[in-house]
Amino acid sequence: MLLPAKAEVARQLRRYRAWERMMLAAPDDRRIRATFEDSGYTLCVLMGKRCAREAADAAERYLCTSLVAYLREEDERPRTRAGGRRGPPAADRRSPAGR
Repeated sequence: MLLPAKAEVARQLRRYRAWERMMLAAPDDRRIRATFEDSGYTLCVLMGKRCAREAADAAERYLCTSLVAYLREEDERPRTRAGGRRGPPAADRRSPAGR
């Protein structure tokens, strides 16, 4: 697993937190909200997470621990079931033409 440099993670986390504070101070400002969401997306990509809040938490853990401890902790974290099909089983699905 490739991990980003800690300096870059720290920089992006500071940026995310700064825009978060500005967005909370002015929630109706679309420019601030868009920039906040962009900073969250960047942090998600950097940390390999789907949610900005998860990415920020992961970045904080990454910055506070050693590389080995972070990887061990990430391996032990429960994972959500990815790639699972949703909806009824295939046998229960019927097309309107198949009545």
